[in-house]
Amino acid sequence: MYHETSLAAWIGFIVFVLVILLLDLGVFHKKSHTVGFKESIIWSVIWISLAMAFAGLIYFWKGPDDFMVFLTGYVIEKSLSVDNLFVFLLIFGFFKIPNEYQHKVLFYGILGALVMRAFFIWAGIAILEQFTWVIYIFGGFLLVSGIKMLIPQKEEHDLEKSWVIRWTKKIFPTVPHFDNDKFFTKVNGVRHITPLFITLIFVEVSDLVFAVDSIPAIIGITKDPFLVFTSNVFAILGLRSLYFALKGFADIFHYLKYGLALILMFIGVKMLLLGFDIHVKVQVTMMVIFSILTLSVIFSLWSNKQKKKALS
Repeated sequence: MYHETSLAAWIGFIVFVLVILLLDLGVFHKKSHTVGFKESIIWSVIWISLAMAFAGLIYFWKGPDDFMVFLTGYVIEKSLSVDNLFVFLLIFGFFKIPNEYQHKVLFYGILGALVMRAFFIWAGIAILEQFTWVIYIFGGFLLVSGIKMLIPQKEEHDLEKSWVIRWTKKIFPTVPHFDNDKFFTKVNGVRHITPLFITLIFVEVSDLVFAVDSIPAIIGITKDPFLVFTSNVFAILGLRSLYFALKGFADIFHYLKYGLALILMFIGVKMLLLGFDIHVKVQVTMMVIFSILTLSVIFSLWSNKQKKKALS
C-alpha cells in the first residue's frame, strides 16, 4: 500500500526535470562538441548528487520506508540501464556518428524515453491495480529474461537488415550523409532525414525494448507511481554522462551482464513468491542487488587482471 502523491508534487517534479533539461541543452551543451572523460565524470557526479538529494527529500517528506524504496528503484534502473550503453556503442559505431554529435542524439533520445517510461509505468500499475495476478506474469517474464541473458547467444550486428531501417527508409526520404548535427536537411526543396535521425530512432527503439524489462523490475519493488517514475527519471537523466564515462571501458566489465541477469531473476522470483504470501523486505532486496553488482565488478576486474598476466 502506498500514499497518494499530490498533483502539486507531480507538477513540481516535472517542471524541475524540464528546467534542468533546458539548462543542459540550452546552456551547458548548446554547441555540439566531443564530451571528454573528465567532463562526463563531472556530470555523472552531478546527476548522482541530484538523485541523492532527491532521495534525502523523500526521507524527510515521505519517511525512511519510501526513501529505501526510491533508492532501491534508482539502483535497479541505473544498473539495468548500463545494458543500454553497450547498445548505444553498437548503434553509434554502425552509423559512424562523430563524437561531437552523440550527446545531441542521446539528449533527444532521453526525452523520448521519459515519455515512453511514463506511459509504461502508468499502464503497468493500472493493470496491476485491476488484475493483481498479472504480477506473476511480470515475475515469470523477468525470470525468463534473466535466464536468457545468461545463455550465450550469437549477436547480429548488421543493423542494415533491421526492420527499423527498412521501415524508416520506406516512410521518409533519406540522405546518406550528415548535415552537421541536423536531423533533417533539404534536397531540391524536399525535407530528408539524415543518418543522425535514423540513429535517434534506433536509440528510442532500444530504450523501448529495455523498458520491457526495467519497468516490471521496479514495479516488483513498489506500485507507488511517483517513486517508480522519479527513480526512473533520475536513472535515465544520468545515462548520457555515464555513457561517455564508460564507453572507453566497455570490455572491462564483461561480467556485469551476468550480474544484471541475476538481478532480473531475483526480482522475478521475489514477485512470484507473493503467491505464497512471502514478502521480501526492501532492505533485503537492496542488499542483494548491491552485493550482486559489487561481485560482478570485482570478478570483471579480477578476470581482466588474469588475462593481462597470461599475456605478459
